[in-house]
Amino acid sequence: MGSIAFPLLLSFKIALIATAIALALGLWLAWVLANVAFPGKEWLDAVVTLPLVFPPTVLGYYLLVLLARSSPFGKLWESIFGQPLVFTWHAAVVAATIHALPLLVKSARAGFESGDPALLRAARSLGTGEWRIFWKVTAPLARRSILAAAVIAFARSLGDFGATLMVAGDIPFRTQTAAIAIYDAVEAGNTRIAGVLTLILSAATLLIVYGANRLERRI
Repeated sequence: MGSIAFPLLLSFKIALIATAIALALGLWLAWVLANVAFPGKEWLDAVVTLPLVFPPTVLGYYLLVLLARSSPFGKLWESIFGQPLVFTWHAAVVAATIHALPLLVKSARAGFESGDPALLRAARSLGTGEWRIFWKVTAPLARRSILAAAVIAFARSLGDFGATLMVAGDIPFRTQTAAIAIYDAVEAGNTRIAGVLTLILSAATLLIVYGANRLERRI
């Protein structure tokens, strides 16, 4: 039972944390790309989009280099938390976040750009600050796109495999997510565990998307 419960619980924990991080960072990036003109904007958009087109193992290798103990970020992490970042579930959160971020940015940016510019101009003419405009005007107008983006990000984080395997490894009861556990079960010929995990993940994803669609119609 533990071989099924642990990967599922870990996957949901990673997906929730990764979605929260991607939502905070992604909404800011989406707003910047939708509303601010600056040199290198198209380059920033291209960099944000890269995880969508990179093979998962290539993305995983880049992350492995960036998060390694010898890297500046890896050294900073270890100095603060007293342990390496790679081959921990925290590294899986980083991988899931990076994989989910471009999907969230693309969807949220489309929502921001579809808003009525006249409302934003009216708010600015009244002396309203940009931060307040975002929460009172921009975000409410784009709420459907933001909700869709969050759901997509969660579903993507829940099923991440290649990049997660590269940076977090496959350590039973430590870093083994549901997607990795399915792969291990298939390799070992244990079709029962693979089938159960696959059905649970499929059902959970379907329910999440269905619930989000229902909620989207009401807001």
